[in-house]
Amino acid sequence: MSRFNSNAEEDADTAIDISPMIDCVFILLIFFIVTTTFVEETGVEVDKPQAASASNLEKTSIFLALTQSGEVMHAGRSISIAGVQPLIKREIQKEMVPVIIQADRAAPSGLLVRIIDEAKLAGAKTISIAATRT
Repeated sequence: MSRFNSNAEEDADTAIDISPMIDCVFILLIFFIVTTTFVEETGVEVDKPQAASASNLEKTSIFLALTQSGEVMHAGRSISIAGVQPLIKREIQKEMVPVIIQADRAAPSGLLVRIIDEAKLAGAKTISIAATRT
């Protein structure tokens, strides 16, 4: 009987405490969640025109999409041309960020100009048109 008790005592002494490891994992998880930047997409796929001078822009931007049918989209929902100015005013009150317009290559250019005008009237300093590199 004493033999069984000695094995139980040895097993208890050799147990590994994993709570410090769990603490480290949670600290790393919190660090990665806090430092991750989230990209806000327009919610619609657009066939962007190609440009040789295209460059990468900031991730924290206001994204607007102009579809082939002339519909303006922001964050997956349709907004009117009149809704562009209040949207941009509200967003740049928090932080001055650039406005990026993802216009379909077959979208009416007159609507694109109206969107740019509405963004300028809202106070946007930087307005860019998205394109793919050639």
